[in-house]
Amino acid sequence: MDELLREVQAEKEHILDTLRALNEAFGRKEKTVVELAAISTFLQNMYNGMENILKRALKFKGMSIPVSESWHKDLLDLSVNNQIISLELSKRLDEYRAFRHFFVHGYGIMIDKEKLMPLAENLPNLWKDFESELDTFIKSFRNK
Repeated sequence: MDELLREVQAEKEHILDTLRALNEAFGRKEKTVVELAAISTFLQNMYNGMENILKRALKFKGMSIPVSESWHKDLLDLSVNNQIISLELSKRLDEYRAFRHFFVHGYGIMIDKEKLMPLAENLPNLWKDFESELDTFIKSFRNK
């Protein structure tokens, strides 16, 4: 349990640093392709961080991480099935998973500001809910 807590804490620190950088980029008046690319990078980084936490939690439970072309989606499903996160949170995370796929396989100049900004605006609340569900999961093992 201690190793999981250390790994999760390290990931949380990176996510919080990324949230601060996102707020800085988000606060700029003009949103040129440079600011949009920065915001996109921070969204993708945060989603990757949450995936890393889910992988660590599944590993802690003795579960294998899916290996397939759809492993990112499979990871969310497995996390729901193992009661690490709720189905509702998984559906919200799936929007960021889809964005991550576009970000990794697309071009920064193709970023759609109208689609990006709502994701960026909702990210702090998503993180808060993710962290809350993760804490509930961890507490369930501490009480055993």
